[in-house]
Amino acid sequence: MKIKLSVSEERYTELEQLLRERGFEISDDADFILQERSSGVSFLNAKQDDELFRIRTEEIVFIESFGKSMILHTMDGEYSITERLKELEVMLDADKFMRISNSVIIAKNSVKKIKPTLSAKFILTLKNGAVVDVTRSYYYKFREIYGI
Repeated sequence: MKIKLSVSEERYTELEQLLRERGFEISDDADFILQERSSGVSFLNAKQDDELFRIRTEEIVFIESFGKSMILHTMDGEYSITERLKELEVMLDADKFMRISNSVIIAKNSVKKIKPTLSAKFILTLKNGAVVDVTRSYYYKFREIYGI
């Protein structure tokens, strides 16, 4: 049986070894996810050009979805991930990340510039130069968190 581990880096090796000893296969494309309750995971497993990477959550600038494709953006590049935004909202530390639209989650410390619009939206420039929108559904929550 395949299991995906979504736990802190400190526990990952210990749990991986324990599960492998008991006959489980650890894989990112598993149907079952073992996730610990915490203030958030410390890394996400990602792919770039068919290579696997463990991306620390501190490196994440934002994550966006395009249909079924999920792209994780860092200062160094873009990576594909398998988790959906709803899963990521639960997995990531709410003190460090927030959802700003139906298709984007940002790292709160990645906002470089905030530009209000006349239509109850914000346009954000992030520290990697990307421009994303805070949609009307998330407008008031964003204003509250950033004290605008």
